[in-house]
Amino acid sequence: MHPNPRFAWMDEAAMRTFVARRGFAHICIDGPMVAHAPLTVTERGTIHFHLARSNRVADRLEGMRAILSVSDIDGYISPDWYRSPDQVPTWNYVAVEIEGAVRALDEAALVEQLDALSATFEAALPPKPAWRRDKMTPGRFAAMLKAIRCFELIPDAWRGTLKLGQNKSDADRDALAEALATQGRTREADAVRGGTIDGVLR
Repeated sequence: MHPNPRFAWMDEAAMRTFVARRGFAHICIDGPMVAHAPLTVTERGTIHFHLARSNRVADRLEGMRAILSVSDIDGYISPDWYRSPDQVPTWNYVAVEIEGAVRALDEAALVEQLDALSATFEAALPPKPAWRRDKMTPGRFAAMLKAIRCFELIPDAWRGTLKLGQNKSDADRDALAEALATQGRTREADAVRGGTIDGVLR
């Protein structure tokens, strides 16, 4: 995470909401090894995710400590976009790291995670009717479960960075937001202006 305390994201509830809405993480374990997986945040605040059984990380996760890295809006910032002179190029970004122990879960938990994942993201696709697994040929879903494994990360640390120009003056941030909007980077512009990302409070 960024070392400048101005960019520190300390609100764990907001980070949980951000991670749940983003729904995808880079999973880092000793090796070094990285896997990429869709995730859900449980009501208890643990993270459930699934991987292909053939993923080289899948057989090593049980009992390991891991870091899940979840990121969203990011991009280059030109110094010309500020009002103040003598600025330098930088990169804005939003990221959360969740660290903790990992344990394997059973098939029932896998089904629950897949149902929760599809329900969350299908709800964002109206007017399309939500996909449900009962639309599949009988037996097909159960057969496909054999190819993936489910895991739970039990967090003992949440760390977040919101690097959105907080170290700049209000005038520079206003100019930055205007430039980002002109570039079509409207979500980033909104975050710089209002301190939110899709309604998640900073």
